[in-house]
Amino acid sequence: MVDAAFTFQPVGPRVLFGWGRRAELAAELQRLGIRRPLVLSTPGQADTAQQLAAQLGTQLGHQATTLSIAAMHTPVEVTEQALAALHTLGADGLVAYGGGSSTGLSKALALRTDLPQVILPTTYAGSEMTAVLGQTENGQKTTQRSEKVQPETVIYDVELTLGLPVSVSMSSGLNALAHAVEGMYAVNANPLTSLMGEEAIRALSQSLPHIRANPKDRSARTEALYGAWLAGSVLAQVEMALHHKLAHVLGGTFGLPHAELHAALLPHTTAYNAAASPEAMRRIARALGTAQAAQGLYELNQKLGIESALSKLGMPESGIAQAADLATAQPYPNPAPLEKQALLGLLTRAWSGEAPKETP
Repeated sequence: MVDAAFTFQPVGPRVLFGWGRRAELAAELQRLGIRRPLVLSTPGQADTAQQLAAQLGTQLGHQATTLSIAAMHTPVEVTEQALAALHTLGADGLVAYGGGSSTGLSKALALRTDLPQVILPTTYAGSEMTAVLGQTENGQKTTQRSEKVQPETVIYDVELTLGLPVSVSMSSGLNALAHAVEGMYAVNANPLTSLMGEEAIRALSQSLPHIRANPKDRSARTEALYGAWLAGSVLAQVEMALHHKLAHVLGGTFGLPHAELHAALLPHTTAYNAAASPEAMRRIARALGTAQAAQGLYELNQKLGIESALSKLGMPESGIAQAADLATAQPYPNPAPLEKQALLGLLTRAWSGEAPKETP
């Protein structure tokens, strides 16, 4: 029963989901009027990006070029380098191949050029569904929301995730799950985003253990990518709260690995908001199949072999106080009040890898 007023404005890219859908990339570029695409990737995926560009060049009858310099947390200096290359190459559209780093670079370029984008995710990042861009400059990560960075099309080809290493699959999947969890208690959550969020949590929490046991499990890979799509769709509709703000602070300030950071932090940020969001916690726990949301997330991390201590990810102990200061420097919507002492406790537990503790 719905007993509250809400506002909902659907936004999002065109989505092609299923096995082998990357075969439709050239047709999608033609539909968007892209004749000279620039294929973006990280250095580690440069060979695959070049193969994709060569195939597109044959299919489109025009040259497709590559730029494999995407980096974690979307450093502004990398974007400026890419922007210069884009102008030199005369590209009229962007194709991002890979995870959140490739998508982030594509969005940053789209913000500056308004070029159309097609994203081919190979991880469970979820950011491809949003109009949000996070960028890092001088050790500070900031975010902004702009329709300019919203991709035109996302092609979810499940086959592209089969080669994703198990460790990356687990952390990336928990990163996606964090989008859904935070969407459950967002200030502007609505019945549809809550339905999508709960289904995303269910799909990811049930499929990831199967992928860990058998990385080639086609059914589990399909379910996980479906969950990641839903989680990204939720994030596209709601305001980010403590979890994402804190992750951006820690990632941008200390250079921590993005997906692993989200996974380790999630049980603690969930516990922080538990008392202030009882209905959201009930639904999260139900989707997880556990009695308690935060503890259930902590146990899922352990089950999936996720590193639970921020100290093991590279965060210095001296950074705890700095992170608490940065996280409370500017107000933003969050169910529980943002209090420095409570955040210090959260960060201390997350730094050492302790179990989460609900804030009274």
